[in-house]
Amino acid sequence: MRLERGFYARDPRVVAPDLLNKVLVAGECRGRIVEVEAYAGADDPGSHGFRGMTPRTEVMFGPPGRLYVYFTYGMHWCANVVCGVEGECAAVLLRALTPMDGLDAMRERRPKAHRDRDLCSGPAKLTAALGIDSAANGADLVTAGSGIEMLDDGTAPPAEPGRSVRIGLSAGADLPWRWYVPGCSDLSRPG
Repeated sequence: MRLERGFYARDPRVVAPDLLNKVLVAGECRGRIVEVEAYAGADDPGSHGFRGMTPRTEVMFGPPGRLYVYFTYGMHWCANVVCGVEGECAAVLLRALTPMDGLDAMRERRPKAHRDRDLCSGPAKLTAALGIDSAANGADLVTAGSGIEMLDDGTAPPAEPGRSVRIGLSAGADLPWRWYVPGCSDLSRPG
């Protein structure tokens, strides 16, 4: 079942752990979300929207339930789920997935991944494996037609998700806004 807009219209620190075990679908590929990070806009120096809206970050300001895709380090795409109230910047970075379907396509897109658990074990790896790039920026996860959707297949988030500080940040690095499925081998980094 596709998640409704109301699911996303909450604080990203609430949405993030609730996204664990949801299923991201892009074309023929699908994967279970096992690691995420929350970004709280104007309250968060680690957020792209901390200093306000720019042409790059406009999608992060809503409506909730859209995908914010950005290019980083001059070579990688990363995908965030837009959350919160429209007009305020909030998002959840998708950090890792457990591949479920479309593994042949994922392997073709990520030929350097020697094991299936390495296909989507990081934010840039999962976008590459699923073929998500700038064309997906602003894609609506709630309505049909964008080619990308978020599903709830009935698998509940972990009752006690793992939690840590976010990875690879200098500003806001001490905030414990990373959640993950404990014991999962597909994480970008161990818990």
